[in-house]
Amino acid sequence: MAAVLLAGCSVVPVQPRSAGTGRSPRPQTASSTAQPKAVKLDPQQADRLRRVMLPLIQAMNTPVPPDAVQVGVIDDPHVNAANAGRARFLFTTGLLRKANDDELRAVIAHEIAHEDLGHVAKTQTLGTGLEIGTVLLDQLFPGVGRTLGPIAGQLALNYYTRSEEYAADRHGVEILRRAGYDGKRLMADTLSWLQQTEGSSGGGFFATHPATGDRIQAVEKIR
Repeated sequence: MAAVLLAGCSVVPVQPRSAGTGRSPRPQTASSTAQPKAVKLDPQQADRLRRVMLPLIQAMNTPVPPDAVQVGVIDDPHVNAANAGRARFLFTTGLLRKANDDELRAVIAHEIAHEDLGHVAKTQTLGTGLEIGTVLLDQLFPGVGRTLGPIAGQLALNYYTRSEEYAADRHGVEILRRAGYDGKRLMADTLSWLQQTEGSSGGGFFATHPATGDRIQAVEKIR
């Protein structure tokens, strides 16, 4: 499956081939002096993403057609991922380089859970705390940056986004289970790995993410 190249970024359909088969990083905005760049996805990583993502997509409440899923890759050494809505997912090079398959699987399950639960559509903004900026979003997915406008009531959004993170963790565990994995273990272990790799997010009322330790405790309570 050939990648579709848009503005220097590899936007990759994850449909199968015909044969065979946080701490969140510091926010990046359009005004940042070190704006992250979109990069091409090499064939080996594209195959890896297809292999990991397809079973999870099929386990959604409302599965997305595989050929409708697009992946953009951002050149950033930090471990992060995002869901831009409408089956468009963003991954950093740091995630792809540092995560093993199980860690990548849990991170992707979390982002697919955001998609399945309609979080981006509800907030009209990225629900992961990764503020990429309209310029980069338009490089990755033309037109998206202009349509994801700001939402009124920043404090309400912050609270709602924290709630979304807990919900995405829970639903991500369920998606992993449906795909045949030990979802609770994978999600908890991956959050612990993220905490060790990137540090613990701060949490608190003004934070858009709960503290990673709080997320781990919440996942461990899932039955």
